[in-house]
Amino acid sequence: MNGKGCCAPARGGHMTPAPATAGTAGGAASAALRAAIAEDMRQIPAGFCEMGTPKSRYEADRDSPRRRVKLSGFQISAVTVSNRIFARFIEESGYVTTAGREGWSFVFHLFLAEPKVWLTHPAGTPWWRRVTGADWAHPEGPESDLAGREDHPVTHVSWHDAEAFAAFTGTSLPSEAQWEYAARGGLTRMKFPWGNDLTPAGRHGHNIWQGRFPDQNSAEDGFAGTAPVRAFSPNGYGLFNMTGNVWEWTADSFGPLPAAQHPPRPDPVSQVTGGSKVMRGGSHLCHDSYCGRYFVHSRSHNTAESSTGHIGFRVIGADTV
Repeated sequence: MNGKGCCAPARGGHMTPAPATAGTAGGAASAALRAAIAEDMRQIPAGFCEMGTPKSRYEADRDSPRRRVKLSGFQISAVTVSNRIFARFIEESGYVTTAGREGWSFVFHLFLAEPKVWLTHPAGTPWWRRVTGADWAHPEGPESDLAGREDHPVTHVSWHDAEAFAAFTGTSLPSEAQWEYAARGGLTRMKFPWGNDLTPAGRHGHNIWQGRFPDQNSAEDGFAGTAPVRAFSPNGYGLFNMTGNVWEWTADSFGPLPAAQHPPRPDPVSQVTGGSKVMRGGSHLCHDSYCGRYFVHSRSHNTAESSTGHIGFRVIGADTV
């Protein structure tokens, strides 16, 4: 296994494609919901960021070489959107997610009570199963629920779903540059939000896979699936789980990182239109033997209509300063 294409299956190909949008979020968020989201916002100061890494682990990720970019100050949520907050969005908006409308989503095989019941999977990744009835509120299929996971990150959300949430709540998805700058927490040239050591002082700093992928997860970090949105220590900007736990959608379409230039380009965004959307940060399924993409510079991508049990998102505030 070499991580090629990462571990995130895509809707499309021989699968039934989703429509351009999976539902409509009517109206606008209540003052209470907006306040709940605003409460978790953290101010990121204006500054410079060295995006990327000196040498790509996976050439197709196009995450090298490093290049310097300039960012205006902005606000970003300290946490990924939780099941609790997403449920409030659904209740207020009446929105139907891609998985809800299409009637299925991808579930990792070890989380299924009866994996042999669900045998349809994308080519080359038999650990992902197409499960009828799986969606954000039923992460492992129709017999599952969110009891005890209210403060875990919402999953089984497509990029379209994340955009709908942002539009309804007056927020936005972060650009790739904003996401990486925030993830680094004020540190430079480090692999993780806390430094270069995967397990400083023998302690796990984020939720990734331990053991033998894809059949045995020893869960030495305390979690076999998702962890609460405030698990582990925050980075220097007060942000939780910027690596591991769940992949996070960004606003940008996948393509080259911003071109290096002098002076550095301010507030760069992708120059690619359409195509797949960038995901950042890795997930609880990332493992060195298959998908070693749990670093602050790591990037992957998926189709905008795709949904799985390990992709979520966080949002930024409406204004930059």
